Amino acid sequence: MSATPVAHLNFHGDARAALEFYATAFDGETFVRTYGEFGTPAGLPDSDKVVFGQVSSPAGFTLMAYDIPGASDTPRIAGSARRENGTTVTDQSFFLALSADTLDEATGYWEALAAGSTIVEPLAASAWSAGFGMLTDRFGVTWVLSVTEQQS
Repeated sequence: MSATPVAHLNFHGDARAALEFYATAFDGETFVRTYGEFGTPAGLPDSDKVVFGQVSSPAGFTLMAYDIPGASDTPRIAGSARRENGTTVTDQSFFLALSADTLDEATGYWEALAAGSTIVEPLAASAWSAGFGMLTDRFGVTWVLSVTEQQS
């Protein structure tokens, strides 16, 4: 038996848009079900919001998300990550780490996720990787990308 953890992101009404964005970034497909499809009467708050959402790609990328019930009207508490004196400082409790086999693969994911993002650390060669970078995407999720291939 194997256990594979999958990130499950919680949104305040924009889970569908986030899932579609990640499906484009990772060449995946979305599967979305709304609260209405699970019995919430049409017209009630959140009936059109995502109760179960997933993105899966042929490369093995999987991510789940939903809209927190009743949270569409509450402001999102955005976490932040930034560089200060060569160190990453954050108030977030997690980042999503994504490893790519090659720099070209990492660059493709980086460019897709970077649309509307805040760059924390640009994707570049580091002491431990042919490419390492960190950004917070337009949905407030911080991604750490790295390349698993060795530098030449």
